[in-house]
Amino acid sequence: MLMKALFIGQSYIDVTFLADELPTGDEKSVARDFAISFGGNAVTAAFCCAKLGIAPDLLTSVADDYLGRMFIDMAAKYRISVHHRKVRESSLSFIMPKEGQRAIVRCRDDAYLHPFPPLHLEGCRALHVDGHQGDAAIHYAKACRDCGVLTSLDGGGLRSNTHDLLGFMDVAIVAERLCEQMHLSPGEMLGYLRGRGCRIGGVTMGEHGLLWYDESGENRVLPALRVPRDRVIDTNGAGDIFHGAYIFSYLTTSDASWDSHFRFARAASAYSIQHLGNETSLPTLANVNETQAMFAEAPGLAVARLSAGREADDSAWVKKARGAAAE
Repeated sequence: MLMKALFIGQSYIDVTFLADELPTGDEKSVARDFAISFGGNAVTAAFCCAKLGIAPDLLTSVADDYLGRMFIDMAAKYRISVHHRKVRESSLSFIMPKEGQRAIVRCRDDAYLHPFPPLHLEGCRALHVDGHQGDAAIHYAKACRDCGVLTSLDGGGLRSNTHDLLGFMDVAIVAERLCEQMHLSPGEMLGYLRGRGCRIGGVTMGEHGLLWYDESGENRVLPALRVPRDRVIDTNGAGDIFHGAYIFSYLTTSDASWDSHFRFARAASAYSIQHLGNETSLPTLANVNETQAMFAEAPGLAVARLSAGREADDSAWVKKARGAAAE
């Protein structure tokens, strides 16, 4: 079967738990609830795309251990074709959601034992990366650009390859965290993304929605959906599901506007925050439609307020972008 889309990232097993506080010293406590699932930015996005109806290919880290076999079984359940890049140990995340935020401890092995595998891109219509496996991300971003395949970046944080990778991205949706790391306002970030040649760019801002632009060049705000606070359980993975959902929307309705793709992704993300753990957070098409109909838009911040400020000076922070490393 031909590849429909390719996602590249770092796989985790996520342990998500609800607790009022973490014990210290020799103390012990019992969590109120917990969930175990797959994790990782592009990995979770791939699972979301599969749950919605299009199973992509996934190039990710895999270890020959108990957790690695657990991850392979999870991917098989969703009919995701996994291309292994071997590591010695599987990566783990321990996640504690609380009051709309989440604390995370990660145990990561990204010392890859082999080069990334050669893949045939025939049939591929979209590439989504998160900056992990930087050599593979750059290689396949270039290859996809050369053959007209849509390229997409989840810019969750500043990595050593962020600046170079953005030069090959059609769509770049980044987090507020990246703005903070680069000392840019969201509006200045959009200016920087334009400067790198991204024809669609945006900054996700949680309950304040998405500040973004498209080919017209106009900055706009897509407000978040107003999910009551008492229904918000776990916001971890909501951004990853947003990415996976807009890739799915693009693959199924490529002639639709990016406003339409992002509205679809917004509803998928709003569904996800009402559930604990990545797997139970994955929406079906029916879930997305129901969520879109159920919740009204929250008040959005003014475009002018977020867009104000100097344009990013590309040369001033290239050194920082290339020299910094983040998760």
